[in-house]
Amino acid sequence: MTKPRGRPKAITREMLAEAACELFLESGYDETSVTEIARRAGVARSSFFNYASTKAELLWGGLDERIDRVRDAVDSGMNVEEAIGHLADGFAPDALALAFANGAAMRIEQHLEVESAVRMSRIATIAARSLEAAGLRPMEAAVFGGAYGAAVIAALRSWALSGAGTELLDAHVRRALKAVSEVGRS
Repeated sequence: MTKPRGRPKAITREMLAEAACELFLESGYDETSVTEIARRAGVARSSFFNYASTKAELLWGGLDERIDRVRDAVDSGMNVEEAIGHLADGFAPDALALAFANGAAMRIEQHLEVESAVRMSRIATIAARSLEAAGLRPMEAAVFGGAYGAAVIAALRSWALSGAGTELLDAHVRRALKAVSEVGRS
């Protein structure tokens, strides 16, 4: 007689990211496969793709969603600095913070560098478009847009390295935005 299987295990992207981070710490980022992550999380490999298309998306998906919200807020007329300031609202320590804090142990430093540049560029493009619409010349808008992108990634890294659970990300983002503003006034 076979035993009833019961209710299937509920899975979330965060659970997959937790399994991925465990494996990254054990084996390294490049050496960890999607199949291994799915197995560690207790789901089929095909189920992995219901939550993320790549390993990178497990780490960066939460930030990517927030960048999309910044874009939508700016497109709706919100000031770019205000929209970026809201990026941190309710951002809890996650797999990305863990990766920043444990980059060497996870052998993920090169990945973080490349993927950080992608997010900096996305934010820079959003900010530059908004700043140009507000009257800045294209080059100046691009420079300040780049500064906003760098500020977000610097704040995330600073938050993660200082112990993400000990302080809100918002405080780090506000300090980074203040630095951009102070440079702009000088």
